[in-house]
Amino acid sequence: MAARTRLPLLFPKKLPPLRNQRLAHTEAALKEPAYPTVVSSLTAKSKSARVRQVEDQVKKICGSPVEEKLSLITRIQRKKFVVYPQTFARNADRWYQHFTKTAYIPGLPEKFTLGPERKTQAEEEEEESSPPAAAHTTLPGIDSDAFADIRSLVTRVILQEHWHIKKRAPFLYREQEKMVGPFLRNLVTGLTFSLATYNPLLRLASLDIAPQVNFYWRRGQRIIPKGHRRGRQEPTRFQIDDQPHCQIRLTQQLQQFTPLEASYAADVPEVTFAPDLLPLFRRQYDNGIFTGAKLPDPACYGQTQFHLVPDRYHRDRMARLQQSDQVEVFLRANAIASLFAWTGAQAMYQGFWNHEDVTRPFVSQAVITDGHFFSFFCYQLNTVALSVETDANNPRKNLLWGTESLRLYDSVQDGAVVGLNDDVVKLLVQFLMNRP
Repeated sequence: MAARTRLPLLFPKKLPPLRNQRLAHTEAALKEPAYPTVVSSLTAKSKSARVRQVEDQVKKICGSPVEEKLSLITRIQRKKFVVYPQTFARNADRWYQHFTKTAYIPGLPEKFTLGPERKTQAEEEEEESSPPAAAHTTLPGIDSDAFADIRSLVTRVILQEHWHIKKRAPFLYREQEKMVGPFLRNLVTGLTFSLATYNPLLRLASLDIAPQVNFYWRRGQRIIPKGHRRGRQEPTRFQIDDQPHCQIRLTQQLQQFTPLEASYAADVPEVTFAPDLLPLFRRQYDNGIFTGAKLPDPACYGQTQFHLVPDRYHRDRMARLQQSDQVEVFLRANAIASLFAWTGAQAMYQGFWNHEDVTRPFVSQAVITDGHFFSFFCYQLNTVALSVETDANNPRKNLLWGTESLRLYDSVQDGAVVGLNDDVVKLLVQFLMNRP
């Protein structure tokens, strides 16, 4: 048997350099494809086809005018959760903050804080000799005499409804509508007319009585549990149908309360449960986006809404049921839902929507009352991109400022208003005087 031998390599260790040889990867000439890019079919039943359908729909909506854009956004009717602004569900404000991506900040913005007024010695002596009703005020643009007239106007409106007019007992659950409704309507119309001299925008403003406000949006997603679409993912849809007592619309947009970037660090509660555990209920009907006026109306920006609490809302009854902690929760939930719907509809009227986020903040105000207690809220809409696709890397958050309940007056005795709170009157004047 022959022995194994190791053969040397046939190539020498030193090879001559390779010259005049063209390498394939050094060619810079790139040829354009002769055929178009292969895309997914629009009619196939695949995930890629569904992605292309959504992209085409988004491009179509982005390139449409505002009226057609609203029609395309609200065209498809699926079951949606109906969010009621006035709800007695426990801790509803946290759920509403999650649905609308709203952070709550106690107190009002800095522009509504009243600083101490500098007075001379003669003014101090005059104030000591004058009654408390003629207290000095530091409202910008309004002197002491004008504020005294406004204060007397509020007093007359209170006496008109609670002393001079004799009303028969209202029907069940209609006390707020029959007793407090006329008082609030006369108060708002009287203050608006009186302050039109100091705020010229109020002369061109529109005062709506019992308007209809609607807003439709998407937030989150779910897996369809049963049916022929079982197992598929669909966005969670929401609808707000609100009817404030009255509202004021302006022809110019209000200034922002805080820069848009200031909302990045705000905290929004995260609710991991399904909305039907609040409870909310799903219904199927027309999707609506409406500010209380049609699209061509020049007064397309909101200023202040006024809301009445329902007859079931009684502070003493909630205290007897050991639910005093829910008194302010009800008001905050009402402010979040109502102001988000109204301000979001205003942004939609300007052409912004889920895939075209707002480029500037939108601002609105609200006053919620039962006739004696007044709560003041300010809302700044920083984003309407709330769906799963657009909210992934969106640091913006909507902001709500609010006060605790403030009593306007104590009682009416012998044709005189006892304990009229000047701070509440000042806040009412400041809200109506707010302008760009």
